[in-house]
Amino acid sequence: MSERTANALAALDELIPLIKALPKDAHSESLTESADALRRAVAAFHMEAIRFRMFTVDRLLKASADDRARAAFDKVRRELEEAGFHTRSHAAPGA
Repeated sequence: MSERTANALAALDELIPLIKALPKDAHSESLTESADALRRAVAAFHMEAIRFRMFTVDRLLKASADDRARAAFDKVRRELEEAGFHTRSHAAPGA
């Protein structure tokens, strides 16, 4: 971990327990695995993995319709973008 990723990792540490507490459905296992993989990608500064996992977690969270998890995910995105990571394949931070 570095100072650059500390806030994003802290935000992920808030998000992951919320995801694990969601009611079990067809997407629960994939969502949990993707969130854990996102945390590993952030810790490793792996840009392509970050973008891929952000997309996947975002898509799966939309199916859950949980406002707390959604807000926590949005916080992760803000923290990553403020640290200079591109979390969307179509636009740079601030675009």
